[in-house]
Amino acid sequence: MTRPYNFSAGPAAIPTEVLEQAASEMLDWHGSGMGVMEMSHRGKEFLSIYEQAEADLRALLAVPANFKILFMQGGGLAENAIVPLNLSRAGAVDFVVTGSWSQKSQKEARRYAAEVNIVASAEDTGFTTLPDAASWTLSRGASYLHICSNETINGIEFHQLPDLKALGSDAPLVIDFSSHVASRPVDWSRVGLAFGGAQKNLGPAGLTLVVVREDLLGHALPACPSAFDYKTVADNQSMYNTPPTWGIYIAGLTFQWLKRQTEGSLTGVAAMEQRNIAKAELLYNAIDNSQLYVNKVAANCRSRMNIPFFLRDESRNDAFLAGAKERGLLQLKGHKSVGGMRASVYNAMPLAGVQALVGYMREFEQKHA
Repeated sequence: MTRPYNFSAGPAAIPTEVLEQAASEMLDWHGSGMGVMEMSHRGKEFLSIYEQAEADLRALLAVPANFKILFMQGGGLAENAIVPLNLSRAGAVDFVVTGSWSQKSQKEARRYAAEVNIVASAEDTGFTTLPDAASWTLSRGASYLHICSNETINGIEFHQLPDLKALGSDAPLVIDFSSHVASRPVDWSRVGLAFGGAQKNLGPAGLTLVVVREDLLGHALPACPSAFDYKTVADNQSMYNTPPTWGIYIAGLTFQWLKRQTEGSLTGVAAMEQRNIAKAELLYNAIDNSQLYVNKVAANCRSRMNIPFFLRDESRNDAFLAGAKERGLLQLKGHKSVGGMRASVYNAMPLAGVQALVGYMREFEQKHA
């Protein structure tokens, strides 16, 4: 069976090899007589799955030894509350607002932090640029600074994480990397905490990844639920409450798939970065060299993962989407808050899928020129 190309922003496509392996193990995992969804999270079978997944992820992302990897629940949206509950220390926190998700994050943080400061915003450009870090008005003594390093809806990405120390701040950097985790390496020397939902690049919805520096543990507000206290979760190896076992299992298979990927001499995440650059360049070039399509994001901060574009004649939107579906190009409708189209080209999207989309876009433009 030839599967369609799924450009959904999340829950998103999962590598076919991962789905096939999960299907083959659905009723009986490695001769245990149980499927993974039926296992005790404290049994030796699932603990072996968890331990392998944690080790593979640490290796893939080159996570330093002084960071804890937590497998949690609630998605990135819940982390907008869980982060200030753990890190705000009832003080001030800083936010850089670059799109819909960082806007949601700062609003949620106001429920828990004593003070929330917007140190920079791209709202005046319609979230089509990134504010220059040199212009940020950082707070003295902030408990942390939060950015969304890839804005899924607006299609903006920090291709380099800000160096807060160089900007004169000792605040830990918190990044929401939900929509580009494992698509490129992470400079952990600049990060205090990273979080992300798994449902874009790592597996199914229901699993949330948190990577947190050890010195940031143990400072949760008294109101923080014990199941969301990072220190409690870390001390119990993500088993304080029943974790999302199926999500961890599929993510673990995805980590193994990532480790097998190669591009020339590169492997793993480094290979994926080169592949993702090639996919994004192909699609952006098709948009930029078109008379029908337009992308409004400044070239220096265009997302490699989420590529929004608009038809200059929006009366043709429905026809474009209908034709795409006929060709097996799915989930291309843009987010309801911005309209237009959006192609999410996460790790599981092969170059052939982007080539098929570009071919259709050119065909549609010729037909409607």
